[in-house]
Amino acid sequence: MTEAAQAADVDQRTVKRAVIASAMGNATEWYDYGVFTSGAIATSIGTVFFPGEGNAVLKSLALVAIGFVVRPFGGAFFGPLGDKLGRQKVLAITILLMSGCTFLVGCLPTYAGGYSAGLGAPILILLLRLIQGFSTGGEYGGAATFIAEYAPTRRRGFFGSFLEFGTLAGYVLGNVVVLAVTLSFTAQQVDSWAWRIPFFVALPIGLVGLYLRTKLEDTPEFQRLEKAGEKAEKAPLKETLVGNWRMILNLIGIVLLLNIADYMLLTTMPTYFTDTLKINDNTSTLIIIGVEIVQMALIAPLGALSDRIGRKPLLLTAAIGFIVLSYPSIKLMQSGSLALLIIGFLVVAILLVLMLAVIGSTFPAMFPTRVRYGSFAIGYNVSTSIFGGTCGVVVTALIHGTGNEDWPAFYLMVAAAIALVPIMRIPETARVPMARIEVQAAPAQGLAASS
Repeated sequence: MTEAAQAADVDQRTVKRAVIASAMGNATEWYDYGVFTSGAIATSIGTVFFPGEGNAVLKSLALVAIGFVVRPFGGAFFGPLGDKLGRQKVLAITILLMSGCTFLVGCLPTYAGGYSAGLGAPILILLLRLIQGFSTGGEYGGAATFIAEYAPTRRRGFFGSFLEFGTLAGYVLGNVVVLAVTLSFTAQQVDSWAWRIPFFVALPIGLVGLYLRTKLEDTPEFQRLEKAGEKAEKAPLKETLVGNWRMILNLIGIVLLLNIADYMLLTTMPTYFTDTLKINDNTSTLIIIGVEIVQMALIAPLGALSDRIGRKPLLLTAAIGFIVLSYPSIKLMQSGSLALLIIGFLVVAILLVLMLAVIGSTFPAMFPTRVRYGSFAIGYNVSTSIFGGTCGVVVTALIHGTGNEDWPAFYLMVAAAIALVPIMRIPETARVPMARIEVQAAPAQGLAASS
């Protein structure tokens, strides 16, 4: 299908609806992370579900990390299923599961107190985190694919950037709700019952996203496969792995940096600010909200820029920037000056937004339509599970174990050095129609193998 044909089939209003519906899933996912990793709620969760000795925040971060264990299984299940049944059907399931699990956390009995379940409480919250992680494994790859297959070729970078705009918006909303709760109630009330309020908010967010997704047809690219009789009759897991393993490895290497940076800034730094740098919870939250609003303002213009100059220049700038600037940035954060802390945090955040702006258009274009959802979901979630989900726990444990507060910088620098290799190996796909990825799939993998 040519770009002109695609544009004729899909009007701009439908494209915008597809973008919003896809971004809502990311907003739902990251709203959950924003709530779970905020200092006040993280402390409450660790205390009311896992009482006893040990750091309550670390317990809460470990609970977040547990969900990542099953993400690759969710990707391996939902991804190929999305290549068989269609993107829209699977995305309707994943957003309902994600928002439902977050909502149910707010309904759970705690370990002790008037509304208690003893050992059943940590088991129940663990089960919900596993279901959440499994469903999230099928969300991101499908949402990115949905946008990329709807967007016109020359504006795929611009529209694709709104996927991560959803990430930032969801995380900001989570932090705003937590801030409102902590300002409205005493610390005792938060620990007693008010910690539940942010989790209840997830359900209406998810229901809005579900409504938007069910009102859309499947993507033009998937419909083209169906009409041509080329759609997989069975979930093509074997085809996905055997035919695309080189490009999946490239994806894993890039996502390694993306998610270490993403989870470092959005889930690790809030507790780093409060636990290590001894900044007040509310001050920490306000800093993070402010920096993320800056990222939200930059992300769409950067996505549009990638439509003109390509995706790889932005990815390479980010990777090199993390190698060179991570250590100076963490030193600025440790200086004791609030202004320098904000500058240091902002530098790393801007490097991250260079990646966030282009991954929604880069990653889906690495794979042919027939196995796009599955290949993306498997590679992305394997890397996210191993490197992203463990980031908060590993870095926090390293800081506590060694007494060295520079570990966030070291972790970012190593990740960036690794990611440089696959970034240089992948082909540039800006201005390449998604339908042509079918033809380019084999050469692209050959390029990856021979680079």
